[in-house]
Amino acid sequence: MGTNISKKSEKLEAVLWSIALPGFAQLLHHHYIKGILLIGLEILINVKGNLNTILMLSFHFKAEEAIAETNYLWLMFYPCLYFYAIWDAYKHAGGGEKPFAYLPLAFSAYFVTVGLIFSPTFTIFGHLVGSIWLPILFLPIGLAVGGLLRWVLLKIYAES
Repeated sequence: MGTNISKKSEKLEAVLWSIALPGFAQLLHHHYIKGILLIGLEILINVKGNLNTILMLSFHFKAEEAIAETNYLWLMFYPCLYFYAIWDAYKHAGGGEKPFAYLPLAFSAYFVTVGLIFSPTFTIFGHLVGSIWLPILFLPIGLAVGGLLRWVLLKIYAES
């Protein structure tokens, strides 16, 4: 039982470090080139997309100001980088061994990107949601669609 808990702990550790900053978990697993590349891309996209400014404004519920600061051409790279880094960290920690396990995170990247695309104009009850909160709201949709597609594919391949 101790080994099972240790393995789960290693997977969780990788995912949490990757959520904190893409590339950290790769460094933890001694994948130095990939880790440094992911951290470098994270910093580049963060700076060019104004991500930290957008985060600050969004957490102060200043959606219009956040939208005005968003460089969408750069920030649209971020969801794919972010979710790939999480998936890669999880996979190298021993996770993702089941078929199609990557689909929920891949579809999360797609749907978060779509949320970002619609964020300058999407309103709820007449209020702009913004370039941080709308993509976050699209995340569970991506997880659900990816999970549903995984379930369908597993059913199809189990029958053949």
